Amino acid sequence: MSETTAKPRIRVPAYRVDESSAPSSESGNLSTGSAAASGARPEAFSFGDPEPVTSMRDFFHEGLWLSADEWYEPPIPLDVLAKSYRATAHHGSALQVKRNILLRTFKPHPLLGRQAFSGLALDYLVFGNGYLEEVFGRLGKRLPFRHLRARYMRRGGLSGDRYWWAPNFVDRVELPAGRVIHLLEPDVDQGIYGVPDYLGSLQSAWLNESATLFRRRYYLNGSHAGFIMYVNDAAHNKQDIDAMRQALKDSKGPGNFRNLFLYSPGGKKDGVQVIPVSEVAAKDEFWNVKNITRDDQLAGHRIPPQLMGIIPQNTCGFGDVEKAAKVFVANELEPLQATMMEINERVGEEIVSFRPYSLEGGGGPGLDPSR
Repeated sequence: MSETTAKPRIRVPAYRVDESSAPSSESGNLSTGSAAASGARPEAFSFGDPEPVTSMRDFFHEGLWLSADEWYEPPIPLDVLAKSYRATAHHGSALQVKRNILLRTFKPHPLLGRQAFSGLALDYLVFGNGYLEEVFGRLGKRLPFRHLRARYMRRGGLSGDRYWWAPNFVDRVELPAGRVIHLLEPDVDQGIYGVPDYLGSLQSAWLNESATLFRRRYYLNGSHAGFIMYVNDAAHNKQDIDAMRQALKDSKGPGNFRNLFLYSPGGKKDGVQVIPVSEVAAKDEFWNVKNITRDDQLAGHRIPPQLMGIIPQNTCGFGDVEKAAKVFVANELEPLQATMMEINERVGEEIVSFRPYSLEGGGGPGLDPSR
């Protein structure tokens, strides 16, 4: 076997963490281009800390249980329902349009004015519970009924006939027996408290709120670069890459949407690529989430879109708004009116009555704008 001259082997590292330890071109081990390539290292940076959005994970069906204060805690946290009332435009507006139609057809009575009835109706729609307190003067004369906010009312006792006014953990007063009139939306699990019938659409309402807040904070954050800049052109040196990196970092905050300039002498055709990611994805998902959750909320409240001021996206539209309003009142509002007229059976006097719903006229006496 003939002897062959062995070639010297030099181990070249794929990368070096410490740039000071990188071999220089004078040693003859690496060329100038290889030294520049080994000196560059991948780097990832963010445009800011993650922005949190609201979360309603504290919402759950607690069940009915007796507290140490002798009353039953509501099966659904009332503070969550109160916060959700103004979570989205569609959820709050759907409840308000029902309240407004009820108030428009309501006939005021000396014992029950418009303001007290408006609060009663809104509480019943939001919480599934409405409370009135019967008030008597010193001589035993019946005075106008007082509206009690449902969020702070509690019910207890062996027969469920005791009521407390508990606005906080300190001030709690048990109301006189037989003085509280309680309207409740029936529940399939218990009969102490009412439960609103829109609970199935709350998840969509919270998702709608989260999408809106995320989109708003996306703009406030100022990170609108919205792309990945991919550079694989070896013609760039480390100083050029550092300058471009600093320019991208400076695009955050006030004065964003600024243009970036890159000079690449001798660069290849695809040496620098801009891949948009965030803007297109965020826009499409935001549009889909808002539309889908809006439809879920309208279905949960059974509100025709014509009454909500929603612009149709097709050429056919939503149909005649007058017919939709009449069907909505017949199917949704008249049962609510019948439920609230149960107060008359308890009082022994017709203090709750309604006029027939009509789209014509001023809505009854006292509403004439010429007066």
